[in-house]
Amino acid sequence: MKQLQGAPWLLAHRSMLQPNQPMKFSLLGNNYVVWQNSYGGINALPNACPHMGAMLSEGWCVTKPDGSSVIACPFHALEFDAEGCTVLPSSHKLTKSLMQPLELVIQGDFVWTYGGHEPKISIPNIMNEIAADYEFIGVTGERSIRTDILSLLLNMHDYNHQNGTHRELFEITEVQVKQFIDEGLHCHAYLTQPRKQPTFRKMFKNPGQLAMPKVLEAHLENFFPFMGLMHGENKLLSLKECHFYLPETEHQSRMFVLMYMKAHSPIAHLIKGNLLKLIDVVVDQDAIVLSKIYANTPKRIKLNNEVGMDWVRRNFKSFPAITEPNLSQ
Repeated sequence: MKQLQGAPWLLAHRSMLQPNQPMKFSLLGNNYVVWQNSYGGINALPNACPHMGAMLSEGWCVTKPDGSSVIACPFHALEFDAEGCTVLPSSHKLTKSLMQPLELVIQGDFVWTYGGHEPKISIPNIMNEIAADYEFIGVTGERSIRTDILSLLLNMHDYNHQNGTHRELFEITEVQVKQFIDEGLHCHAYLTQPRKQPTFRKMFKNPGQLAMPKVLEAHLENFFPFMGLMHGENKLLSLKECHFYLPETEHQSRMFVLMYMKAHSPIAHLIKGNLLKLIDVVVDQDAIVLSKIYANTPKRIKLNNEVGMDWVRRNFKSFPAITEPNLSQ
């Protein structure tokens, strides 16, 4: 995949990697095996064994005396270190590197990568700032979705789809874009979204509704093409809902959400699990719709409040340059 090369991608939060448990990740058309050793060191290699192409992610980790781990191929138990070297049977010498390791950028609990390409834009510091000031609730909404990355990004910046995709969940009656600030590959959107008051039955079924007021005042901050943040504030808690997007292949994309909060009331701690479940439902609803669209349909209708989608289309076409007028309003 040639599009969006040079962007940083958050491959995983450290909590998503079990110690000495190989995991498969796909990015920009390539498959990798990623593993974390007992001391927190994280490594990544191409997922195909250079012998007969077995998936290394189906193998196991072997811990060495110094605490490091190597990955063992499930076919012939060849062990590969973090540099892609191995010791062949009947030999006591380490081979040269047989695979190109995937370069990772580890920032605390965040595992970033440029997918082996030259960086074109920097990793923003905002996730480090959030992690330092907010309580980490957990990971939710992790999905591999049968859709291209452009369709995923358009959906995530479509301020009108709550009335359709999420109509029963949020019961939003109107969407108003109060302000849109275009800063090139970074933007802010401030939305006002009146909603029907949920019934007691719905609140009992999903206590996460307690954290949502009758009028949703949303501040969305976006970093093209890899991250979108929802800054939430109410009497119960301050919330940071951090969405991450990754192009796995030309027609397959992955996303997950990291949730952080600052409690203003003891009730906030009681509904943390429900907040994770709520966002998981939201992502699932988006995934279902995205798997059932014709992405190349000619666009003959334009709705109000599509400035976020216009921002995505412009940046996707010109990445990493900015070639069109400022969209601020």
